[in-house]
Amino acid sequence: MRLSTTARYGLRAMSDLCLALDKTNVPVSVSDIATRQNIPVNYLEQLFGKLKRGGLLESVRGAQGGYLLARPAEKISIADILNALGEPFIFGSCQTDKGCENAVTCPTFNLWRRVKGSVDEILEATTLKDIAVEKNSLLENLETFIDPERKEIRNKALKIKKED
Repeated sequence: MRLSTTARYGLRAMSDLCLALDKTNVPVSVSDIATRQNIPVNYLEQLFGKLKRGGLLESVRGAQGGYLLARPAEKISIADILNALGEPFIFGSCQTDKGCENAVTCPTFNLWRRVKGSVDEILEATTLKDIAVEKNSLLENLETFIDPERKEIRNKALKIKKED
């Protein structure tokens, strides 16, 4: 299972918006978020359109316009965000509306159902506020503490990027 670009960008952007609103409490522009998160503005505008239609964002027009959260960050679950983006977690075709012709005899059907249930519980229980607090903590402690696993993953990505 791989998290889609839409889901990754959407979660990063929502976390960024949450942190920006905590600091200023004024609407935040898509271009500011796109710059900070290195996300194409046009793509982020499309994502924010979905999040607005999903009832998670409100837009403010005008020179000082931008986006605000439609409800408090602690009331927005990660599952809410993924669903608004049209990116629910699915394990196997048996978990989709189309179903699976092998579901009756599939030895992994119950496994995927349990995995999906566990993931769904975590996504429902984790809020936008939770991931924004985590990001803020990481930013505040960047100089004094870097998780070795995160550092290794980052270094692998930079090495691959450099080779391309």
